[in-house]
Amino acid sequence: MVNQNNYRFVFRNHSSQNYSTFFDRETGLFIRKENSGFPEPFWSESGPELLDISITNYCDMSCNFCYRKSGSNGSFMEFSDYEKVVSQASQLGVLQIALGGGNPNYHPQFCEFLQMTKKKYGIAVSYTTNGNLLTNSILKFSKEYCGAIAISAYYDDSTMESMVNKIVSYRIKLNIHFLLTSVTINKAIHWLKNPPSFLKKVNAIVFLNYKPLGRVINQDLLLNNSSSKESFFKLISEGNYRFKIGFDSCSISWLVKHIKIDNRFIEPCEAARFSAFIDEKLNMFPCSFYQCTNPPNINKDSILNIWQNETTFNSFRRQLNENQCTSKICFKNCLGGCPIYPEINSIC
Repeated sequence: MVNQNNYRFVFRNHSSQNYSTFFDRETGLFIRKENSGFPEPFWSESGPELLDISITNYCDMSCNFCYRKSGSNGSFMEFSDYEKVVSQASQLGVLQIALGGGNPNYHPQFCEFLQMTKKKYGIAVSYTTNGNLLTNSILKFSKEYCGAIAISAYYDDSTMESMVNKIVSYRIKLNIHFLLTSVTINKAIHWLKNPPSFLKKVNAIVFLNYKPLGRVINQDLLLNNSSSKESFFKLISEGNYRFKIGFDSCSISWLVKHIKIDNRFIEPCEAARFSAFIDEKLNMFPCSFYQCTNPPNINKDSILNIWQNETTFNSFRRQLNENQCTSKICFKNCLGGCPIYPEINSIC
């Protein structure tokens, strides 16, 4: 695979699967288009388009709802291991790498990770952080090498405003990740009705559907247990706000049910289809929420062979294909929602 570091636009023709892709490395715009007369591809047989990589499971917050149970005893990925991953990703034509954790910017070689990913291998890189330890050096590297960063909406509006102002002062594209639960949904409604001033400075708010994972599993936090969910999605559907809104693919069943949107802009779960997750120990999973014993490891096998042939990935793809919901009409758009945590899906 040619290092595309000197090219802004990446065009690829996946002739064996009768579709093409377009990626703007500067703006992050991505388009996948099937050839005329052929169905939309179910998965990319040649390898993932995006890799979600945890470079550390260390975090200073130790939140009860953290799905990876990150904390002060978290380990860090070796630099050589990270380069092993990125080198293979480059050969496979991976377009984007999203760094996470834990809190990724706590890694002592974080800046080197950013630089190597973009400069040496030509892969667009972004990351999500809790907002702590964003030093001037990290923000300078983020401006130079990152397409965008995201901070988690864990704090009061005053603290959020301070963090946003610091980051955007470096002219960095910034998103806010908002964990949507039966409790936080009321704050989300308040933001939609009375947006704090700092929202004018961010690229988008991305709502993340709560999954029953973490140190403390609380089924009461599921969206299906909220009495405000209809009000929230009604506000989203009306679109009376002056900032961009996004959702993770785990929210797909809610969007299909509640929001009128062109089906061409709807993307169901991409795990094991177009994306994968690699943790700090080089274990590879369909997504970061997938749990299994004895996962495939890149020290023992290649990314491509795991992607194409490993039982975990083939099983996940089969689950999505067979995850038929009660409404056959919406299935083609949502693939039945999440196949491993059906309780997070909207009831058809």
